[in-house]
Amino acid sequence: MIERDFIPKSYSKTIKRGSFTWSSPSNIALVKYWGKKEHQIPENPSISFTLNNCKTVTKLSFSKKETNDDFSFDVFLDDEKKDDFKPKIETFFKRIVIYLPFLKDFNFRIETSNTFPHSSGIASSASGMSALALCLMSIEREFNQSISDEFFIKKASFLARLGSGSACRSLEGDLVVWGKHEEIEGSSDLFGVKYPYEVHGNFKNYQDTILLVDKGEKQVSSTVGHNLMHGHPFAQERFKQANQNLSNLISILKEGDLDTFIALVESEALTLHAMMMSSMPYFILMKPNTLEIINKIWKFRQNTDSKVCFTLDAGANVHVLYPENEAETVLKFIKNELVAYCQNGHYICDKIGFGAKQL
Repeated sequence: MIERDFIPKSYSKTIKRGSFTWSSPSNIALVKYWGKKEHQIPENPSISFTLNNCKTVTKLSFSKKETNDDFSFDVFLDDEKKDDFKPKIETFFKRIVIYLPFLKDFNFRIETSNTFPHSSGIASSASGMSALALCLMSIEREFNQSISDEFFIKKASFLARLGSGSACRSLEGDLVVWGKHEEIEGSSDLFGVKYPYEVHGNFKNYQDTILLVDKGEKQVSSTVGHNLMHGHPFAQERFKQANQNLSNLISILKEGDLDTFIALVESEALTLHAMMMSSMPYFILMKPNTLEIINKIWKFRQNTDSKVCFTLDAGANVHVLYPENEAETVLKFIKNELVAYCQNGHYICDKIGFGAKQL
C-alpha cells in the first residue's frame, strides 16, 4: 500500500458526538531503529516485542463544532490538564488531517493515563500515540462502517507512525516489524506488521522486567536523537548492521537459539547508545546504575548459565529479558541484587503481550 490508499473518499454519514476508549501497550525493540527520513520513514527496519502491562489508556470524546477552520482539543493526563502536550498533538493532527478530514469538524477531549512513568524511556509516546490513533480510527469507522478489521489496524498503525515512529509497532503482538526488509514478507516503511514467520517455543510468553533506574524525563528527546543521525559518521554502517541483524534474527527465532539471541539483543542495545555517544553533539542517557545492572546481569549469567539478558531503549532504564521457565530464578536475582540500583526500588514485571484492545 502507498500513502494515498489511506485518504478516504467523502463520508456519507454524519455524526454529532461520541467517545471511544482504547488501551495500547508499549513495546521494546530487539533490533532498534535510530534515524529517520522525512515523513517519519525509518532509516532501517526494526522488530519489537509487544508488552502487556506497560500501556496507555486513552479516552477520546468528541462533539460537532459549528465551524471547521482549525483543530480544537484539550489533553488530560491522569485527570490533569496538560497544555504542554498540545503542540505535539497539533503537529500530529496537521500530519494526518489529509487522511482523517473530519479532524477540524469536532471539539476533542483526550483523556489519557499510563501504567508507567511518562517520558522515562518506556516508550510512552509509542503507547500513547497508538491509543490515540485507534480512537481516531474508531471515529472513522463510524463514518464508514465497511472498513475491514485488517484495514482498520493497518491505517491505525500508519497514523500512529506519524505521531511517533515506534507507535506503529504497538497495535498488535507479539512480535512486530516496522520498515521494509527484503526477507520479511509484507514489511513496510509506512506501518508495522505482525512478524509472519515461525517462532520457536523458547520465545513464547517471554518475560520482561523493567528496572526503573531513572523515572525523570530524558535530557534529550528521541526526536532530537534521531535527527542527529543525519551526517553521523557511522550512520550508514549502522543501518546496514540493523538490516543484517534482522536477517539473522529470522533464523534465531525459528530455531530457538537463546545464546545467539542474547548476543544480538545486547549488541543492539549497546550500539543504540554508542550512536548517541558518538553523535555531534554527543549525549549519554545511561546512568551509573544502568552500567551496574548490566555488569550484574553478565556476572549472573556467567555463574549460572542463565539465559537472562538486557536491552535498553532511549533512556536509562533496563529491560531484563528472560524465558518464562526462568521466571522464578531471575525474579529472585532481580529482587536480591538489582532492585538496589532502581530509583526508589521501583521495577515493573511485564511479559510479551498481544496488542491493543478497545475498552
